[in-house]
Amino acid sequence: MPKQENITFLNALDKFCAAEGARLTDARRHVASIISASDKPIGAYEILDQLGAYLDKPKPPTVYRAIEFLIENNFIHRIESLNAYIACSTDHRHAGSQFLICNKCSKVIESHLCSLPESLKGVVNNANFTAQSWNVEIHGLCAGCS
Repeated sequence: MPKQENITFLNALDKFCAAEGARLTDARRHVASIISASDKPIGAYEILDQLGAYLDKPKPPTVYRAIEFLIENNFIHRIESLNAYIACSTDHRHAGSQFLICNKCSKVIESHLCSLPESLKGVVNNANFTAQSWNVEIHGLCAGCS
């Protein structure tokens, strides 16, 4: 039985696509479901393996196109250091995310400081750069592992 968080996530995706006129293919919905049901960040080939339970002989481009759609619409995040994906834990419309990543159990805690800290804003301004979004990954140990 799907977890309530997974159902809530998929309902938000359905609602978003209906409101925005975005095409929610079976592949996109199944990839979203797989990612949101995962207890830890999940890689593209792990997603591909699980997608085979829903689609006949899915190929990597199917997964990557679905991932691209979900990232572009802010439903998932890519954890760069793990080359893996997690479902966004908030309303999908924030400009900055911070990820606290446990080195032992791979748990990811998503945090949202939605404006740049002053010291970082100074660096951005001094470089005459316009920040549009930003993510930070902090590795350490979660409460359960420390």
